[in-house]
Amino acid sequence: MRIGILTGGGDAPGLNPCIKAVTRAALSRGWEVVGFKRGWAGPLNYNPDDPQGSADCLIHLDGERVRTIDRSGGTILHTSRTNPGRVKPKDLPAFLKGKFQPGENGLIDCTPHVLRVIESLKIDAMFPIGGDDTLSYAAHLHGQGLKVMSLPKTMDNDVFGTDYCMGFSTAVSRSAAMLEALRTPAGSHERIAVVELFGRNSGETALISGYIADADRTLIAEVPIDMHRLAELVVEDRAANPSNYAIVAVSEGAQLEQGGIVESGPEDAYGHRKLGGIGELIGEQLEKITGIGILNQKLSYLMRAGPPDAVDRMVALNYGTMAVQLLDEGKSGLMMAIQHGNYTTVPGDTCIKGKRRVDVPALYDTQAYRPRIDTICGKPFFLY
Repeated sequence: MRIGILTGGGDAPGLNPCIKAVTRAALSRGWEVVGFKRGWAGPLNYNPDDPQGSADCLIHLDGERVRTIDRSGGTILHTSRTNPGRVKPKDLPAFLKGKFQPGENGLIDCTPHVLRVIESLKIDAMFPIGGDDTLSYAAHLHGQGLKVMSLPKTMDNDVFGTDYCMGFSTAVSRSAAMLEALRTPAGSHERIAVVELFGRNSGETALISGYIADADRTLIAEVPIDMHRLAELVVEDRAANPSNYAIVAVSEGAQLEQGGIVESGPEDAYGHRKLGGIGELIGEQLEKITGIGILNQKLSYLMRAGPPDAVDRMVALNYGTMAVQLLDEGKSGLMMAIQHGNYTTVPGDTCIKGKRRVDVPALYDTQAYRPRIDTICGKPFFLY
């Protein structure tokens, strides 16, 4: 058996431990492991007719190569947001030009090439690690007859079908620690600190981070913001604090009642533009309304920097090991998952069949802009 593995989308703590777990479990069965570099860009840019010229697309993984990678963050396979099913003509590898024509949307579907690459490398199954974008293309390949075992990761924890994705615990730990640390300058200067966290469509990372760090207000992607009401609340928070400051945590996907999300740049291969800037916009408006100085901090990549915490290392290890075990049992087309605190699997295309969002009525006070956990008994570990 020869398996392929790749990491796609944004990097997250836990990717390297997962790569190591898959590799070790496969090697213990006498299998080979081939790592594609840069996510789905690896097979897209591999030329079966020029293996030597395509050497930079692959890493052959063995025990020595993965021995220590679980001690660091990021991914040794590197990553990208490539979607071989939606390639812009300008991004088409030179050796494929003229072989595929754009569809009505102006994009090129290179799936036949990807399948040819996997066949030429004699890969029996693919193990993609990623969020719903990366895994949606994996589900597409499974529909084309390829064996796939998907492993969910994202700091937003928003892959539909699982309660937990690799990277989430570390992102929350980093964010809560930084929210706490920012109390020092906010208090010293008697300001309102507005701290922007990752969270495109789901505000769960901000919700849990704000809950743990006891932020005064937490703004999530699911609930539009009334700036004048927020300003009144934050002024009261600051006045009630002996050090005369307030802390506001905000999802990057949050939006004002009178405006949309803040994004910039061109769309990526999955139709997403780069998010970021809502924290600065909220800070500017708060200062304009209240006249109070603002400390604006965008955490962004700091949330994904460095090694994973114990939870993410454990989940990565178990997801990777479980995926190999199940393939050895003859199963495929599955996504590893945690539901109700237990490891399980769901069909690989589950990720495209729904949306995972914060349960606002159960977990959030839409008037006070802060977590509201009415019932804890019976809730899972991270409340979800």
